[in-house]
Amino acid sequence: MFNYNYFVYITTNPGKTVLYVGMTNSLERRLQEHRENKGKLETFAGKYYCYNLIYYERHTRVQHAIEREEEIKLMNRQEKEALIKSINPKMNMLNIYG
Repeated sequence: MFNYNYFVYITTNPGKTVLYVGMTNSLERRLQEHRENKGKLETFAGKYYCYNLIYYERHTRVQHAIEREEEIKLMNRQEKEALIKSINPKMNMLNIYG
């Protein structure tokens, strides 16, 4: 069976006042898209400058990633922050590039 990569991720704005939850099969490409959309009002992440990666998890099945994204989106702010801090205690920007 083939292993695929799907990522559920959370980005934030520079002031860490907004959290954006998403899912992708290419985290590097998707983060580049978020950076390119900075300030663009037609996208949520662009409007609120959510381009700093602070959390991600990898899944090998797309359905698991979709379900997890939905689960995280239903969390309140406090629950999302607890999830983020479980792997990134200071909520620092993560570097996914080698």
